[in-house]
Amino acid sequence: MKFKRVYLQAAFLAAAGLALSNDRMPGFAIAHDPGQISLTPVFATSPLPSAALGQTLIASPLLSRIEGKPRLVAAASNGLISLLDAETGAPAWQIDAPAPDGQQVELVATPVLVGEKLVIVYQCLDRGVRVSHRMAVIDLALRQLDAAFPVLEFGAEKPAADGRSTVRFNPPTAYSHAALKHAPKKDGGLGVAYASFGNAGDTQPFHGWLFEVDLDLWRRQGPERAITAALLTTPEAECPVTVESGTREMICGGGIWTPPGPQLYPSGDNYELFVPTGNGQVDLSRRDYANTLIRLKPGLAFDPGCDVQLCTDFDPQNPDNACMASCKNLFIPRLAAHNPPLQPASGDCDGKSYADCLAWMDYDLGANAPVKVALQDGRSVLVQPGKDGGVSLLDAEHLGTQYDRLQIADVCGTAADPCKIPWMGMIVTQPVVSYAADVPVVVVPTFVPDKTHPAGLVALKIVSENGTPKFARFWQFPAPESPEAKQRFRAHPSLPVISKLPQSGEEIVWIIDIGQHGTLYGIRIRDGKRLAEVSLRGTGRPLSAPVIHQNYLYAASSLPNTQQALVEGFRIDAEP
Repeated sequence: MKFKRVYLQAAFLAAAGLALSNDRMPGFAIAHDPGQISLTPVFATSPLPSAALGQTLIASPLLSRIEGKPRLVAAASNGLISLLDAETGAPAWQIDAPAPDGQQVELVATPVLVGEKLVIVYQCLDRGVRVSHRMAVIDLALRQLDAAFPVLEFGAEKPAADGRSTVRFNPPTAYSHAALKHAPKKDGGLGVAYASFGNAGDTQPFHGWLFEVDLDLWRRQGPERAITAALLTTPEAECPVTVESGTREMICGGGIWTPPGPQLYPSGDNYELFVPTGNGQVDLSRRDYANTLIRLKPGLAFDPGCDVQLCTDFDPQNPDNACMASCKNLFIPRLAAHNPPLQPASGDCDGKSYADCLAWMDYDLGANAPVKVALQDGRSVLVQPGKDGGVSLLDAEHLGTQYDRLQIADVCGTAADPCKIPWMGMIVTQPVVSYAADVPVVVVPTFVPDKTHPAGLVALKIVSENGTPKFARFWQFPAPESPEAKQRFRAHPSLPVISKLPQSGEEIVWIIDIGQHGTLYGIRIRDGKRLAEVSLRGTGRPLSAPVIHQNYLYAASSLPNTQQALVEGFRIDAEP
């Protein structure tokens, strides 16, 4: 897990001796293909300087339309919520997340918009210790906290795996990092919100928690009745460890922390959730579902759907392939038959099983969110990246069926060039999906914290081979043989987003490489060609999703050195 270290990413990289992104003057565009796309900074610029937005922006910005105007919602880490004019970047108004007197707010999870209401989740700290986790609702139209929703404080208690004790939601070792999600209800109303929790690191005891909050019940009956369901991923009352990192020993854990959050997709006349969990203990007999992908329905009741006979005597260190393949609603990561074992140059995985290697290296599956893809034959698949640099192709109706797994990023480090920050892995993201001649194309950002291996955007087609879906390499940016591919993308980039050019309908994937001055790239989906590149005024923001509105792109960023939060805006013009 260890995601909290990402907040000071540029400092870590500088200390490790890794190259940061370019140090060109901000706003300077590189024309690799004249006449294609120009990016013009609209703010923050000299005439439109950055606004004071509190501390760093870790949550992704959101786009709302209030009073008929596009507004950007920026939720800073100290709980200052700003509604920005999308044309100038100036705050229309600001409000602080409510906290008890003398306590500090830490807001990391991306909020969710429900009409004109903004739902936020955050933690309150007393002398540096997390003492509560809260949810609040802001009425954007009225520019105030919504009085109909008294602040909700999270709490839960679930039976432990031993059948004798219980596990309580523990504020000091819980942390909300994953984006909030919203789902409508069949009978109307405001619907439900889903809030996820892991920890800020690997300090035990910690668990993964997912809460279902009924917004209509909250408004009618108060916060005490609002939480309608809770999922505990590792129901262990005791989490003893003998080494510093509890996840190395696969004890407890299972945090739900990927920045994009759980994914919701329609299912019949309802919906289903796909929830990736961080590393820790995996044991079907004890209902421990760390380092897996879980499928849930509304109400969060979970049945993995695994064959009881095949899964008898489940071995967490080396699960049986037939058992894992039998599970309908649970994916346990594994190598495909054609994959060689993971072999970091450090030797840390020598003699270890795949599951042990993932735990030891902190390569948790829960770092990444899946994406669902419709195939030409009517079937659906899930593309699930792993922090270990591999991407798995799963049957969306039967998660235990792994059609393919492809290693798209080399394991960080060599004997002569040791990995500078091994726990970061090589993929932390959510892929984006497009189509080329009706063939699905998924684009996955990679990074490698060394000076040897190429990294960047990897595009894969999903093709059929004898009726079985498979990955086929399509393109990679930067070209893997180029020097640039070993200099850029040395740490977590932004999340990717796709937009269409208004005149041609050409699809472009946008990504920001973080650095002293971050670099925004626009890459054409159909061939991987770089059509735009511009240097940001600030560093950019790792694991944050830019916002596209018409022909504008907005991205969270931080001023170099001061780390002052800002939102940067660019106009996208397709030149004749």
